[in-house]
This record gives sequence, structure tokens and C-alpha cells, in this order.
Amino acid sequence: MKDYNITVVATNNPKILKFEANDFLVKGSYEYKNIDEAKDSPLAQQLFYLPFVKTVYISGNFVAMERFDIVEWQDVKDEIAQQLVEYLNAGEPVVHEKEANKKQPITVYAEVTPNPAVMKFVSNKRIVPATYEFKNIDEAKDSPLARELFHFPFVKEVFFDENYISVSKYDVADWEEITMQLREFIRNFLADGKDVVSAEAYQKAIEEADSQAPNQQVKDATSKQIIDILEEYVKPAVASDGGNILFQSYEEESKTVNVILQGACSGCPSSTYTLKNGIETMLKNMMGDKVNEVVAING
Repeated sequence: MKDYNITVVATNNPKILKFEANDFLVKGSYEYKNIDEAKDSPLAQQLFYLPFVKTVYISGNFVAMERFDIVEWQDVKDEIAQQLVEYLNAGEPVVHEKEANKKQPITVYAEVTPNPAVMKFVSNKRIVPATYEFKNIDEAKDSPLARELFHFPFVKEVFFDENYISVSKYDVADWEEITMQLREFIRNFLADGKDVVSAEAYQKAIEEADSQAPNQQVKDATSKQIIDILEEYVKPAVASDGGNILFQSYEEESKTVNVILQGACSGCPSSTYTLKNGIETMLKNMMGDKVNEVVAING
């Protein structure tokens, strides 16, 4: 039997701590938000008995945990590491992967977007921990699903958000001809329990959560205010249309807000109207003379 030991590794997110084992624990990547979701993982279920555990991530050779604010990692990390060592060396199961990787009850429906070149495929379950954008197959090296989608000759770009996939097509195909094919392909891929993104990409997204949020990367008050407005009022609306908006910069001298559009919003014929008559107007109304113009730097 393998003699396990655990190394405690800090991440970019102070609320998430990683416990690395000296051997692989699982083949896939798993995320559990509560004890009910962890029915396939006896280890995650046991960890949820710790009252400060908010989320459990298990992937490759590590277990990562996100904590509630009631404790500091410094006070409990050694105890958790010891608990993991004892659990693993007792030969207890980490995840029942055969059971977890059975055909899963996944439904996927197609939804039109304001961009006629983009269709949104929505899953009934969360598929990724963050947004991912792939402009071509080379950029999709960390996503098995995106790579396979690019094998369809009519797929131009792929964008993932929490529970949906936006697919951009070339003009050579009509949605009436390919929507059912893409929907079934995505549904079967997800139902088979395959990794949407690699364990490495999944881990990176987990570590960058919160600590890499846009308002953590800027210092001036105006930029933070703009980001808060975009996050609260704009992002939910563009996500419902299969896209995403990212704050890029604020030019104080010209009072210009630069943003990046992703997914269905990128290259959308109506994006200029939305930008000027929606987002720009909102920011002007809410921030007065601090904002003069909003510009999408990627089109």
C-alpha cells in the first residue's frame, strides 16, 4: 500500500489552501459545494464535517479547500494535513470514480444570442469554474472539449462560462443545419463525465478566484467603482446573451473606459449599440462627469 504524505501549499487566493499528496489520488477533477454534492466522494463528505469548509476541490494529486472566514488556515492546516494522511494511509476511497463517471443526467439546450454568428448551449449543471475563451485550436490545448469542437470545420471560436458554451461559426454553415449536431455532441461529452478543461487549467482557475478579481488589480477609486457597476449590472445581462465583459483600463485624462468583449459579444453587430446606448449611458448616469466614453478595445 502506498505510504502517503501531504505537503501544504499556499495559493494566490488566501481563502483556498492546497494539500498536495506524493501520488495521484484521482483521474478526473471534482468540485463539491456541499455534502450533498459530495455523495460520490467519501473524503469530501468527511471534510464537510469541518464547519469552516466551504468548498472542496479534488484533482490529480491534490485536495484543495476554500474556507469560511470563521478560521484562519494557520490555525487548522496542520490538523487537516494530518487527517488527510491518516485517511489516505488507511486505504479509504477518495472518489468513487467509476460511479461518478457513469452516464450523467445532463440536459443541454440551444439558445440564440444577439450575435447571429454565435449560438449558446446551456447545461443544467455547472461545467467550469471560470470563463475560458479559445480563438483557435492552438489556444484550446488545455480544454479537451474545445479541441474536439474545433474539429467541426464550421466552428470558429469557443467560449465557456459557468454553465454554458458559446460557439461562434463560420458563414459556411447555417444554424438550422448544425445546431442539433452540436447540442448532442456537447450533451454526450458532458454526460460521459469527460474533463471540459484540464486539471491544470481547472486548478489555475481555482487558485485565481477572488484574488484575481478585476477590482483587486486596480488601485484608483474610479476604476473600482466602474468595475463594481460592470460586475453588478452589466455582466449578468451579457452572460444571458452568451458573452462576457472584462474591465481593461480607465484613462483619467480622456475619461475613457476600455473593456474587452468575449463570447457572443465579441464581433456582434449589435455590440456597438449595446456599448454606447447601454453600458456607456449607464456609466455616465451613475458616475456623472467621470466617464466620457466606453470603448471595446477588441472590436
